[in-house]
Amino acid sequence: MSNNASSIEVLLENVQDYVKTTLKLTKLNAIAQSSDVISSVISKIVISIAAAMFILLLSFGLAFLIGDLMGNAYWGFFVVAAFYLLLAILIYSFKDQWIKVPVSNKIITKLLKNME
Repeated sequence: MSNNASSIEVLLENVQDYVKTTLKLTKLNAIAQSSDVISSVISKIVISIAAAMFILLLSFGLAFLIGDLMGNAYWGFFVVAAFYLLLAILIYSFKDQWIKVPVSNKIITKLLKNME
């Protein structure tokens, strides 16, 4: 009987070690997955900021150029603003098709890739 009780104790210790190891592995996988997603988001934010600065400065240059060609600087800014208004309407009209679905698919693909 004592041999049987000893075997059960060893089995329980092994099960406890297995559960602890599984929990640690799950935590480490979650950390790795989170850090991968967060680093991707941060890199895209940095690139977006650089692109936004380029577009902003380019817009000012084009506004002044168009304004110079039209005779008054403010006309150039009106033309550039109208362009951005049309662009915003176009993006809003196709936001699901151009932004929501591709971003969702990219996130799902990245998360599923990390689970394998």
